[in-house]
Amino acid sequence: MKTWTVIFCFLNALQAVCSLSQLRWCTTSDLEMRKCQDMMKAFRDANIKPALECVDGGSSENCALSISTNMADAVTLDGGFIYEAGKKFNLKPVTGELYDEVSQGTYLAVAVVRKNNTEINMNNLKGKKSCHTGLSRTVGWNIPVGYLIDSGRMSVMDCNIPQAVSEFFSASCVPGAGVSSYPPSLCQLCIGDENGGTRCAKNSQEERYADYSGAFRCLAEGAGDVAFVKHTTVADNTNGVNPAVWAKDLKSNDFQLLCRDGSRAEINSYAGCYLAKVPAHAVVVRPDTNGAEVFSMLQAGQRQFGSDHDIGFKMFDSSLYGGKDLLFKDSTIRLIAIENQSYQDWLGEEYLHALSGLDCSPDRLPEYLRWCTLSHGELLKCSDMAMSFSKKNLKPKVQCVSGTSPEDCMQKIKKKEVDAITLDGGFIYTAGKTYGLVPAAGESYAYDAQGGTYYAVAVVKRSGHDSFTFSELKGRKSCHTGYQRTAGWNIPIATLIENGFIRPDNCDFPKATGSFFSASCVPGANQPGFPSSLCELCKGDSNGNNKCELSNNELYYGYNGAFRCLAEGGGDVAFVKHTTVFDNTDGKNTESWAAGLQHMDFELLCPNGVRAPVTEYAKCNLALVPAHAVMVHPETNIYAVYGLLSKAQDFFGNDSNPNGFSMFDSSKYQGTDLIFKDSTLRITGVGEKKTFNEWLGQSYMASLKMLECSAAAVSTVSVVLVTALSFFLTCYSI
Repeated sequence: MKTWTVIFCFLNALQAVCSLSQLRWCTTSDLEMRKCQDMMKAFRDANIKPALECVDGGSSENCALSISTNMADAVTLDGGFIYEAGKKFNLKPVTGELYDEVSQGTYLAVAVVRKNNTEINMNNLKGKKSCHTGLSRTVGWNIPVGYLIDSGRMSVMDCNIPQAVSEFFSASCVPGAGVSSYPPSLCQLCIGDENGGTRCAKNSQEERYADYSGAFRCLAEGAGDVAFVKHTTVADNTNGVNPAVWAKDLKSNDFQLLCRDGSRAEINSYAGCYLAKVPAHAVVVRPDTNGAEVFSMLQAGQRQFGSDHDIGFKMFDSSLYGGKDLLFKDSTIRLIAIENQSYQDWLGEEYLHALSGLDCSPDRLPEYLRWCTLSHGELLKCSDMAMSFSKKNLKPKVQCVSGTSPEDCMQKIKKKEVDAITLDGGFIYTAGKTYGLVPAAGESYAYDAQGGTYYAVAVVKRSGHDSFTFSELKGRKSCHTGYQRTAGWNIPIATLIENGFIRPDNCDFPKATGSFFSASCVPGANQPGFPSSLCELCKGDSNGNNKCELSNNELYYGYNGAFRCLAEGGGDVAFVKHTTVFDNTDGKNTESWAAGLQHMDFELLCPNGVRAPVTEYAKCNLALVPAHAVMVHPETNIYAVYGLLSKAQDFFGNDSNPNGFSMFDSSKYQGTDLIFKDSTLRITGVGEKKTFNEWLGQSYMASLKMLECSAAAVSTVSVVLVTALSFFLTCYSI
């Protein structure tokens, strides 16, 4: 009989799992075990099937593991553990708790500030004082800390989140963080019980600033600048609702919410201004367990023992057992079936993003971050960077690896032979589309909102007798930063194509460009089949070797090299970024070729046919383009990479820092823009731009697609040519 049962189950596996003869409920504590045993008896007496059995798990983590190994079948978990159980063990939520008919099982995590503190917003929380409901609490810790990390506002080195929070906020009250291994600033604002004892305890009876009301009190009494609570907390403690001495005179309109976009909103506008929706607790099971059958059992149970039940066992009441929220939250009014049994859908995108920011464990981090370098100078700078980082005990440690080209480094990262490289927009596109890499950190060139972008411009010498315009570039000589580089190739060539000046045949952009300009220097265009004119103006290194190479071995490579090509009379126009002229004139560049150059000696070519001073780049440019980014394998922890670089720039980000090494200065290594662009002011997190196309943006992607040879078009042309040739030969054979 048992064999036939197994066969029957197997034959029906594609439609449904086998009917449960019993459901083993995993308990997380002795109190839960007592309640579970009473629920088992109540269900048995009411003839509710399948039969319930109680299994001792000891903790939520152990229960998830027990279910995955078929030692148990079900457990109720909160959002954080649902995430872990789904990600690690593929467990699925099948039944959710409902706490009221309006919220449908969710509530909102919000950031509250005093209205008269007008300067504070979500973008300048660093250095402020914070009030939290408790360590590892969903609304008071997991959501705000995870959100700040995931959005790139807070950096975490070596997965040490408590340390990162202590460095981000100047002082905090995080009840429960008063242990020796945690930074003392996390408990600095806490005040303990009425006698001043038990400071920083999790329990609200022992720490007056604990839990929702306590965190809000921390803000209301002026200890903190921001409180992380749920959306009903302010209403629960103002306008006379809370009779406590500290709350009785508080008015709700004296407080505001911080919104994710940097704005603020009134307290009752939480529906459009919150950090994340917090999902209700849910019952999770293995993927092969029939979720409908589990809910059917619980549905039968709540009909007899739910919130309306007055006598005997009560599913949603834990008071008889000396505990709270045992098996189910006591505030549950009923259980609901989860139709789409996906932990991602149940948790929601905002909550998932917040949790991903906390998803870091030091034992999962590599000991070394292997950086791919593209020249001897870059290798030397990387070696100094690795040694300098190590002296400051920054983690993970940096190792330097040589690559022969950007594509070689991309291939090595894809194969996990190296870990990281900084690329410009054009190569970011290739890295993402061809090799599947993702951005982990970005460069910023200003301290304002535009810092993560720069302008691609066309620079010419100021002239009184030959003031040609953008529409008169045909036949001129051109200087480019490099083949497939953003400002030096992709943007100008796409702009010339878009305006009809260049018309490539069969997607042959190098040939079309070689025909358009009389001579050029396009480092990296020394490839078979490319017109020799694209390398005609290049000089190579100081000995004349490595001509037209896509590296600093070519004197006319990069922004400064392309501008030098123009300044020395090699070309008539240089395609560079908007800061290049300023970086190399007015005494900024002390090299002999730049001595005496003044920014007023140069002008910009505008696509509309006029010229403009180089200071008017915001109005006269070819495009606003994305900053360079550090690209990594998609399995690499991007928060750890950004955490390392963010911490490192505290020591080595300023060129005048006293620590010897400068992250954003390449002058010691006979090159420019090595590892990072020299114009970089700081490294930033990627925030919401976690894919290559999100980082590049729609407008830049459109420019790149204009340069992307259509495989379908080429295929069609080939078919037409083959067909025509076949017809021609057939005709002549007749």
